[in-house]
Amino acid sequence: MPNPVPPRDRTDQPWRSEGAPPPPPPKRKMPGGWGSLILAALVVYLVTNLILSFFDEGNEPTLSYTEFSKQVAAGNVEKIYSKGDAIQGQLKSSRTVPGGSDKYTKFTTQRPTFADDDLWSQLTKQNVTVTAQPVVEHRGFLANLLISLAPMLLLVVLWLFIARRMSAGMGGGMLGRKAPPKPVELSEDKRTTFEDVAGIDEVEGELNDVVDFLKNPAAYRRMGARMPGGVLLAGPPGTGKTLLARAVAGEAGVPFFSASASEFIEMIVGVGASRVRELFAEARKVAPAIIFIDEIDTIGRARGAGAGMGGHDEREQTLNQILTEMDGFSGSEGVVVIAATNRADVLDPALTRPGRFDRIVQVSPPDRGGRESILKIHTREIPMASDVDLAQLARTTPGMTGAELANLANEAALLAVKRRQSEVTQSDLSDALEKVQLGAERPLVMPEEERRRTAYHESGHALLGMLQPGADPVRKITIVPRGRALGVTLSTPDADKYAYTEDYLRGRVIGALGGMAAEHVVFDVITTGAENDLEQVTGLVRGMVARWGMSKKIGPLTALPSDAQQAYGLSAAPVTLDTIATEMRRIVDECYADACRLLREHRPQLDALAEALLKNETLEEEAAYRAAGIPRLARTEI
Repeated sequence: MPNPVPPRDRTDQPWRSEGAPPPPPPKRKMPGGWGSLILAALVVYLVTNLILSFFDEGNEPTLSYTEFSKQVAAGNVEKIYSKGDAIQGQLKSSRTVPGGSDKYTKFTTQRPTFADDDLWSQLTKQNVTVTAQPVVEHRGFLANLLISLAPMLLLVVLWLFIARRMSAGMGGGMLGRKAPPKPVELSEDKRTTFEDVAGIDEVEGELNDVVDFLKNPAAYRRMGARMPGGVLLAGPPGTGKTLLARAVAGEAGVPFFSASASEFIEMIVGVGASRVRELFAEARKVAPAIIFIDEIDTIGRARGAGAGMGGHDEREQTLNQILTEMDGFSGSEGVVVIAATNRADVLDPALTRPGRFDRIVQVSPPDRGGRESILKIHTREIPMASDVDLAQLARTTPGMTGAELANLANEAALLAVKRRQSEVTQSDLSDALEKVQLGAERPLVMPEEERRRTAYHESGHALLGMLQPGADPVRKITIVPRGRALGVTLSTPDADKYAYTEDYLRGRVIGALGGMAAEHVVFDVITTGAENDLEQVTGLVRGMVARWGMSKKIGPLTALPSDAQQAYGLSAAPVTLDTIATEMRRIVDECYADACRLLREHRPQLDALAEALLKNETLEEEAAYRAAGIPRLARTEI
């Protein structure tokens, strides 16, 4: 299976890279500079020394020799230590410093050289102890140095911690200027190639030119051909656009930088443009290289709509920077930009012109053969039982994209694990397909009356699908609640269809109205169970009338946009909208009348199908046609 997208080294780095040589390690700079740190450390050292000297001397006053003599004569001196004329001592009881209010017990004094007193005799008479160790222990220079350096070291550690946290919190810089990223190194055998891509051979053919150009640029230069500046991959979600871009880079063996367009946008104006410049600068260093921008419509929408004051909002600045980088003024030769979007119609014309995105490649859902190839790729690492038929599974999954098929294979593997099996069987794949298409089963107990009405509702859908010529075959009917539905009728075509006739679309409308028509014919009621059916009917009929020219009153015109989110009034006159509504009502009324007529004419088959459904709850394709009494290959003509 293809390897996952490589991770990013930093959360503020808006791209990932693979296959690029590692850049030299950036020099670490001290935020704020060493000068301010040294100045702060010096201030701390001086303040600490002042505090220590204050504590050292605060309780050891220097007495006058006269006061000392008085204390000796009074017998209040307990012990002394003398070194030369300097004397340290300790009193038996505390005294107040002369001329002050502080009390003391330890003191220092200085014996004058001219003193002619009998100090030794007085000390002996008063039993004063003369010690060999200093009475007051003063710290040495080394101890004072270590004590004073401790706060400074603590300050340095705190400084580094705060600076690192602030650097990470600010995203490496106010305007997004960061050190170059360290690319993720992947060995060549782990790179994604075209062997990991299936079901879109025609797209591979268009991208092979880019691969060949990246491999052999000299041959193209000799012919005067220039490397395409960009390739736009447009298609529905899940069709493999990102995988294709990585496969191009892996096939060509060039570095690959990938990012989502939304990751360039920040609240601070200018960050997006700065990140774009940095990304292209990194790619140019290792050119030839590929830059992949996913969901480019996030920043590449047509300018002018919803812009900020003066048109200088962050999104437009980012787009302008991408246009500038792709235009070649910055010397970006050798860097191919591949972008992906599912809304190519909203992109700015300046982005899609030749010279920017030279090729627009449509990536469509795979056909039956492509689906089978995709299933083979996504089941390579899954142990499959001998009864598994991937070709049959591919026939029953029309319209599914590569991502949906990968999810189908994974769901089947999960079911096999839950069932404690060693291999994935065909039953696991069928159950996984039902879960993906119909939703998970709900343990809902319905009243018998509602259960019976649901059986007729689903039988109405199925019977009309069986009776309509050219309609999609009915694959499964169930009244087991799944997802939001109380019952489901699954119909899929035998082969992929790319164009639909008016008769086929009317048949689909009649089939979608079959549930409501069955409830009306049998029970003479209308319930809320037809909500999803009516949504499908409305979408189909609106397209028939306003987009596909299947209404004589509207004619061959596109009266409404394909984007349902756009306001209809902006693209059609009020009279046209009224005509569209009238024509839609006419078609729906005709189809509903046909549905009720067919169900009345085939009421015995409707009852038989509903009874079989009530008895078994779920009917597979063969059992459903057998219960209705309609041959699978020779349907009844209307």
